[in-house]
Amino acid sequence: MAGNQIKSVAVLTSGGDAQGMNAALRAIVRTALYHGLDAYAIYEGYQGMVDGGNLIRKMDWDSVGGIQHRGGTIIGTARCAAFRTHEGRLKAAYNLVTHDINALVVIGGDGSLTGANLFRQEWSQLLAELVEQNEITAEKAEACAHLAIVGLVGSIDNDMAGTDMTIGADTALHRIAEAVDAIGSTASSHQRAFVVEVMGRNCGYLAMMSAIATGADWFLIPENPPDVDDWEAKLVEVLKAGRHAGNRDSMVILAEGARDRFGKPITSEQVKTVIEKGLGDETRITILGHVQRGGAPSAFDRYFTTLLGYAAVQELLNATPEREAQVIGIRENRVSSAPLMESVKKTQAVAEAIAAHDYERAMDLRGGSFKESYRTALTLMRAMPHEPEPGQRRLRLGVLNCGAPAAGMNTAVRAAVRLGTDKGHIMLGIRNGFPGMAAGQVQEMGWMSVAGWATRGGSELGTDRDMPTKADLYRIARTIEEHRIEGLLMIGGWAGYEAAYQLVKERPNYPAFNIPIVCLPAAIDNNLPGSDLSVGADTALNNIVEAVDKIKQYAVAAQRCYVVEVMGRYCGYLALMAGLATGAERVYIHEEGITLADLLADLELLKEGFRQGKRLGLVIRNENANPSYTTDVICALFGEEGRDVFDVRQNILGHLQQGGDPTPFDRIQATRLAARCIEYLIAEAEKSEPAGVFIGLQSGKVTFTDLEDLPRLADAVLQRPKTQKWLDLRPIAKIMSLPGL
Repeated sequence: MAGNQIKSVAVLTSGGDAQGMNAALRAIVRTALYHGLDAYAIYEGYQGMVDGGNLIRKMDWDSVGGIQHRGGTIIGTARCAAFRTHEGRLKAAYNLVTHDINALVVIGGDGSLTGANLFRQEWSQLLAELVEQNEITAEKAEACAHLAIVGLVGSIDNDMAGTDMTIGADTALHRIAEAVDAIGSTASSHQRAFVVEVMGRNCGYLAMMSAIATGADWFLIPENPPDVDDWEAKLVEVLKAGRHAGNRDSMVILAEGARDRFGKPITSEQVKTVIEKGLGDETRITILGHVQRGGAPSAFDRYFTTLLGYAAVQELLNATPEREAQVIGIRENRVSSAPLMESVKKTQAVAEAIAAHDYERAMDLRGGSFKESYRTALTLMRAMPHEPEPGQRRLRLGVLNCGAPAAGMNTAVRAAVRLGTDKGHIMLGIRNGFPGMAAGQVQEMGWMSVAGWATRGGSELGTDRDMPTKADLYRIARTIEEHRIEGLLMIGGWAGYEAAYQLVKERPNYPAFNIPIVCLPAAIDNNLPGSDLSVGADTALNNIVEAVDKIKQYAVAAQRCYVVEVMGRYCGYLALMAGLATGAERVYIHEEGITLADLLADLELLKEGFRQGKRLGLVIRNENANPSYTTDVICALFGEEGRDVFDVRQNILGHLQQGGDPTPFDRIQATRLAARCIEYLIAEAEKSEPAGVFIGLQSGKVTFTDLEDLPRLADAVLQRPKTQKWLDLRPIAKIMSLPGL
């Protein structure tokens, strides 16, 4: 800060708690200490800043050790009426200055951040008053002449402008999806209807995204009420049609702030009554309430929040008195900053538009991706598809899985089949990958053939890693001709990309291959080019994190170091991100390699840590990090040399990383990408020379890359992209895992 060197950094959590706040606290404290600053935690939010005393505590490296897996906020949060007054803010300023604190990170919602900005604006005046009252010296005031403030958004509702995802929103979606998945099984058993109410006073993100993720039949959000006056009749019509189509249950997800077109609140009791009268079904209500705020944070809410905390301190170090206070968030899958008050005003504008019944403006303010998801959700929740337009060309589009199973494959197939069918086209399911295609295992898939697939792990179509042989290419061409396939969507991993590339390259020899081909990335290793994140990787990462949480809980009872081996082949994504999310002391990945010197240095750090009272050590190793220094070898070395100080155990997680139902993140991403793939296939089918591409999210945007670029962008031997952006996170992971400073 020009003319105002930062002395100490303080952090507080304010407003409603959100999972991931502790990971942010840990990152802020450790980043500040790494830069040689004092770090303070202010307990009980703004109340603690006003009251001072023991509520403002100096933190050391170990003060925030082992907290990122805990829900809520360990430093507490509270509403504070006193901070809204000038007198309260004067007390808060005094308490900060007496600790030489002139940099503050506030984790909270729009109200908390607005208060922080006002505090910053008044800071000079507050210090002048304190000097005048002889509460502080002029020298003390000069040393802390300016207050730097950075905001992080903690809100499970995901209702803040300036960031694509707020702290806690991903975990809240986990809680909702788990509950709705569980409710769905009992609802189907008894042929019942359920109304599930989720949080979201002025934001329908949780309701809409959980509806997409769980395959709900209807959802209601504040930003866009049903566009009919008689929404009750429309709801009954849709649910009746679903029952006639074969649904055994009905699921309606309601945001707590839902209303009709006239602004009248729609309650869960009201929806229950409408369903019971209209369908004659026994209907139950589940109000999830604060369960959405509770429990351990998801992997995303641990590692991304860690990145936000690190970036917050970097912003403070670069702040100047002239620069506006910033809010640090996620934009297009990257950490970014935006003016704090501009973000607050945009957030408040949504609530104002809803209050004014200007729902078109409310949707516009939410952004293009929100509106795109809304349109997709409306289509997917239809009981039956639209009838094809008279005279419409009805394309025959094939869908298959190829490569190792990845959670989210079924979600993508469901979305592709339903969205393609709704546009009037014929969707063909191809079983068992390209070998199945060579064998002619093709069948038409209808709307209800994919019912329930949104939530299922594995691959209902079957998948295979085998590459097509020359004989297979001939048979695949025959299958395309016999079934008149006019477009192909491959949902899968490396083997699927290579097979699709082979088809494109063989077009001169096989004219049947001259159809549009799109590859959708679905691989837990996250090792595919053209995309920052593959479908399935988030589920695998959450499986790893859950397993490591249990391992740590056991290991802490006795001084023990665990070496955990995770999948990834030659791609270290899962290992590095798991290390960030779990607080591992060391991560070994193939991209960095392992040397004996590394192992000996890490061994000495572990021994020193245990001698100083450490009770747990955690090392994560990518399965192919090094052919010589295997997990067994590392355990043997650490065990032999550290046996007087700690025990060593290993855990190879294996295929549990591939199992389980997909996370909401993977379900939503699979749906979004499948929708774009179908649009692309339809558009390319009109061309004489259709493209072969792979789709992906790059910097948060959906992109298509020519399949012929596969050799240029990927290492065929190591089966990973030549450029991997996530590797830029290694320095942050190393800072977080340093021994106490």
